[in-house]
Amino acid sequence: MRALLPRPLIWTLAAMAATTASLPLTGCSPGAETEEVNLYSARQENLIAPLLEQFTDETGIEVNLVTGSADALLQRLRQEGRNSPADVFITVDAGRLHQAHAAGVLQAIESETLEDNIPERYRDPDGEWFGLSMRARPIMYHRDRVDPAELSTYEALTDEQWEGRICIRSSDNVYNQSLVASMIASEGADAAQAWVDGLVPNLARRPQGGDRDQIRALADGVCDVAVANTYYLGLMLEGDGRDRDVAEQIGVFWPNQDDRGTHVNVSGAGVTAHAPNRDNAIRLIEYLSSAEAQEWYAEANQEYPIRDDVPTSEILADLGDFISDDIDLYVLGKNNAEAVRIMDRGGWR
Repeated sequence: MRALLPRPLIWTLAAMAATTASLPLTGCSPGAETEEVNLYSARQENLIAPLLEQFTDETGIEVNLVTGSADALLQRLRQEGRNSPADVFITVDAGRLHQAHAAGVLQAIESETLEDNIPERYRDPDGEWFGLSMRARPIMYHRDRVDPAELSTYEALTDEQWEGRICIRSSDNVYNQSLVASMIASEGADAAQAWVDGLVPNLARRPQGGDRDQIRALADGVCDVAVANTYYLGLMLEGDGRDRDVAEQIGVFWPNQDDRGTHVNVSGAGVTAHAPNRDNAIRLIEYLSSAEAQEWYAEANQEYPIRDDVPTSEILADLGDFISDDIDLYVLGKNNAEAVRIMDRGGWR
């Protein structure tokens, strides 16, 4: 890939908060198509900036990037309404993508390129959002304290042998909400409730921290097994220092390989409801689904490509092949509210 130059314009969410909600990112008149595209992204800048630069190099379309938390950006889109300068919204987790859909801040688009590049189950059936990268949420274990032959399914984590031995982050984390939502889709609400009710007593500590913290807790002896997204472990293995030492102590077990498969989720993007540069927005999302962009994602962020014709990174390949659950991921968003209620009833805090 060619050397990449700094983008012409990068705003932080804090800087945007100082402006009025109706102020466009640039001085173009409303509704006018220009050679630019305005992107609201919940992905960290370093995880997407090189792709945006490459897109500009290839198309001449400048990308104006706004980064912030998914919740803050979604709220901003709601508040800005028709006056929003945003053309594209990128966030992680199908649950959050569904929230954007339900909030009416996205619009349906038709693109043969996106339909060809992205499998149907990784995109919204109404054409409002499209998955761009995939992550799995398997069981992880400490190699010295757990024999992988002891592991089998997510449901088996409720067995007595795991009492006080499991780490997982809190119930307000959308990754865990989507995991429960996937169980509702596959097994029904009663089975999902039974799993939560059985999992909570087996936790080694009150849920705290992010996925990296669960992996570190394994190495520190706080717990013996954890549930976490693969890309966190991949980035730790790719790094150096303590995080790499920690990650090398951890094994990955792919649960439910004899039935519904391991839970997977996506990051994705959609064109905003009032995009002033709609055509450019579609071109950007199409580019992010290209083989070139998918390969970069796979290597730079240790995520699985959406496309079957793009190889995974060497690090993820070393974790082994697995069968993923095959539900349509828009269902994760539809089941989110029920998943949250189930987790609350089960005392998952």
